[in-house]
Amino acid sequence: MMREDHFDHELDLSKVQDRGSKKWVAMVLPEHVKLMRDYVREQQLIPRPQLNEWDLEIIEETINLAMTRKCDVAIKMWRDGKYVLRGGIIQRVDLKQRTMEVDDPFGLHKYKLDEVVDVTVLE
Repeated sequence: MMREDHFDHELDLSKVQDRGSKKWVAMVLPEHVKLMRDYVREQQLIPRPQLNEWDLEIIEETINLAMTRKCDVAIKMWRDGKYVLRGGIIQRVDLKQRTMEVDDPFGLHKYKLDEVVDVTVLE
């Protein structure tokens, strides 16, 4: 037989210590953590810019001008969802291989023309 006075006492919640988010950590599997990190990375990606004929013509003219003057350029490229900035002096453009050779203080580098989204003459 239960005593009725047992239920008459109020529960004092001020003495209960909550573990906060610690109690949920054990429920997150490493696979879930990887999926969440991949999702965040994917959300930070920049979509590839769509260049029209006008944009491509301006880039081509800027490259020709920079090669003629042998001046420094800033090259903005799109790779794997991110913008990459490079600089230097354009030495050669190979339309057959769709590459551009750029000389900077660290040496000669070859870049794909299909990745280039903007070229700016710096001088």
